[in-house]
Amino acid sequence: MIDIPWFTLRYSVYFPKVEVYMHTNRNQLSENGNQPPPSLNWDDARIFLAIAREGTLSRAAKRLKLGIATTSRRLERLESALQVCLFTRDQQGYTLTDEGRDLVSSAEALEQAGFAFGDATYRNNDQVMGNVRLATAQGLADHLIIPAMPKLIATHPNLTVEIVTGVSTVNLHRRDADIALRMVRPERGNVSIRRLGTLGFGLYASQDYINNRKSSDTTSLSFEHDDFIGWSEMQQNLPTAQWLTKMLRGKPCRLTTTSLSAQMSAVEAGVGMAILPHFTSKKKNLVCVQGNVGCDQPIWLAIHSDLAHSRRVRAVVDFLDTLISENQQSLSP
Repeated sequence: MIDIPWFTLRYSVYFPKVEVYMHTNRNQLSENGNQPPPSLNWDDARIFLAIAREGTLSRAAKRLKLGIATTSRRLERLESALQVCLFTRDQQGYTLTDEGRDLVSSAEALEQAGFAFGDATYRNNDQVMGNVRLATAQGLADHLIIPAMPKLIATHPNLTVEIVTGVSTVNLHRRDADIALRMVRPERGNVSIRRLGTLGFGLYASQDYINNRKSSDTTSLSFEHDDFIGWSEMQQNLPTAQWLTKMLRGKPCRLTTTSLSAQMSAVEAGVGMAILPHFTSKKKNLVCVQGNVGCDQPIWLAIHSDLAHSRRVRAVVDFLDTLISENQQSLSP
C-alpha cells in the first residue's frame, strides 16, 4: 500500500492534478504533459474581493465592468495559482470556503495598498484628477449636492464623481465608497469622521391639503383624523418613522414608501402629511404644520483614513464642507 501524504489528498479534491505539480519543478512540464499552475497575478485579488462582496459572478462582473466569462476565468486562474478553492458554487451564488474567508483580510490589504499607490501619483501632480465615489442620501444628492456640482466641475475639470444614493449604509473599509455623507455616524472601520452640520425635519403638507382640511371640522393637527405618509416596514429604524409610529398609536399611514422623494411627491399631490427635510420642503412651497418634531439629524462626513490626504478626495470634501456651511440656515432653520 502506498502512503500518500495528507496534504496531497486534501488538495486533490479541488484540483485533481495538483498532487503532480507538488512533486515536480514548477518550471517543468508535469508527467502527463500539462502545464504547471500559473504564477500569481496580484490584480486577480480584486476579482476575488468583488465576488466575495457581491455573492454572484454576474454582480461582481458588473461592478468590475468586466465580462462574466473574463471574471470567471480570472477567478479560476487565481484558485489555480493559490492551489485552493476559494468559493463553493451553487444556484444561489458563490459562498466563501474556509480557505477563502481566511484570505479576505489579506486581499483587502492588497486593495488598500493599490489605492495608496494610485493616490501617490495624484499627490505628485498639481492637478486634481481621478474619480471619487460619494455615498449620500437621495434628498441631499438631488436637492443640495447635484445642483452645486457645476461649481466643483469648473474648479476641477479633470475630476469625475460617482454618487451612490440610498438609505442603507455603506462600508468605507471595503471601499464601497471613498466618502460618505450620512445622517448615521459610522461606528466601525478605518475611517475619519467629522460632523458638518444638522439636517432639520418638520411635518409638512401641501396648501391644497391644508385648504381641504380646514373645510372640515378639524381645525388643528389631529393624528386621529389627518392622513399621514410614512416609511415601509423595512425603514422603521429611521427616526422619522419611529416618530410617526409613536404619534399615530397604531393607526396606519395612508401611504407608505421606501424613499424620501416618493413621500415628497405624495405630499405635493395632497395625499397627506409627512416628516420631510426643511430645505427641500420650502423649495417646494409646502406648508410647515409642525416645525420641531424632534427628528433633526446630524450630518456626518466619513472618509477612509487612507484617503485623508488624497487630492481628489480632499477636493470633494472641501466642496461638501463649504456647501453644508453655506446652506446651514436652510438645512436647519
